[in-house]
Amino acid sequence: MWLCSAALVLGAGIPQEEFAQRREALRKSLDGGVFLMIGAVDSEHGDGRSGFFQEANFYYLTGWTEPGALLVMDGDTEILFLPKTNPIVERYTGKKLTAEDSTAPKITGFAQVMDLDQFESQLFRRLEKPRKLYADFSHAGTEKYKNVLALRKTEDARPLVNKLRVKKSANEIALITRSTDISVAAHKVAWLRTKAGLYEYQVAAALTNVYFENGCERSSYPPIVGSGGNATILHYYKNSRRMDSGELLLMDAGAECSYYATDITRTIPVNGRFTPRQREIYEIVLGAQNAAIAAAKPGMTLKGTDEKSLHKIVLDYINAHGKDLKGEPLGKYFTHGLGHHVGLDVHDPWEPTNELAEGHVITIEPGLYIPEEGIGVRIEDTLLITANGAKSLSQALPRDPDAIEKFLAAGK
Repeated sequence: MWLCSAALVLGAGIPQEEFAQRREALRKSLDGGVFLMIGAVDSEHGDGRSGFFQEANFYYLTGWTEPGALLVMDGDTEILFLPKTNPIVERYTGKKLTAEDSTAPKITGFAQVMDLDQFESQLFRRLEKPRKLYADFSHAGTEKYKNVLALRKTEDARPLVNKLRVKKSANEIALITRSTDISVAAHKVAWLRTKAGLYEYQVAAALTNVYFENGCERSSYPPIVGSGGNATILHYYKNSRRMDSGELLLMDAGAECSYYATDITRTIPVNGRFTPRQREIYEIVLGAQNAAIAAAKPGMTLKGTDEKSLHKIVLDYINAHGKDLKGEPLGKYFTHGLGHHVGLDVHDPWEPTNELAEGHVITIEPGLYIPEEGIGVRIEDTLLITANGAKSLSQALPRDPDAIEKFLAAGK
């Protein structure tokens, strides 16, 4: 009923030309230096249980999804280094491309593809004269290369790549939209699965099944499905409790499809009807989110205390609406940041005090978590910042409490 069309599921990815354009943009910031980016290895970003996923920055620059590769760039050249074949490993995980394969340049999009054994000689040839070396040694698979360069001063390569990643291309926006559309469909299926007596993990299973049915590779993050008091735990992953009538169920879940993530949260009543107090708290969170979405545009920030801060807009709204059981403002129950950037990572690299710009993709996710009342409410949407405002990519999933109750009643 809620599954996406085949055309959407099989939507286009990122063409080789765009990866090449990203590398060219990066080359302009090297200032005559040499750039080294190290891909993930099997034991680091995947195993026999979870499969392999490429490190995000390496994928952003290369589009390459096989393990053990390296990228070296300078002002004149770019070389992709691939490991030799390992027949024992390939017996388990399949055939891998090597530099010896004549089709390697066409398949990878690199004019120069070399064997990994040539990496050190090629790198040090470029470092014979004094030049900056930019490298990323932040993930586990990079340790042996860090030792090779132990006496060489390096500068962190990540800020150069992160600066490029923050603004999304049309192709990236299309892939994030696809992930979001599938996630909206998954939430709707999970809503209809929800009822008193079921366990949280049964709802989580309904969510993730839609991801996989629609061709997505994995969740953007472990699904958070928290009922009752569990909804007040910000990153509740156990999903092990039985749900009871009269409680709220908070679902924070998104699919990752073709390496691009999304992030959506909704809070619904287990029995299909909000209590008066639940509705009161819900409408405060919704009003705060609406205020932030209306204000979101280039020049605003996700964090801060001045008039450009979307976080300040939300906190001021919450404190001006409603009280806790002691008659005090509710702002102290909003206990996390307002949002973050989304892309290859569900928390894409970003500086929360930097101004938003057209082409940024962010979340707006206010929440109130009141343990003494057993009420936790979060409403989160993934938004594209446009020239003059913001467009919600997840707007097809109801937010209004009346619309939620109507959807639940019609489905049941």
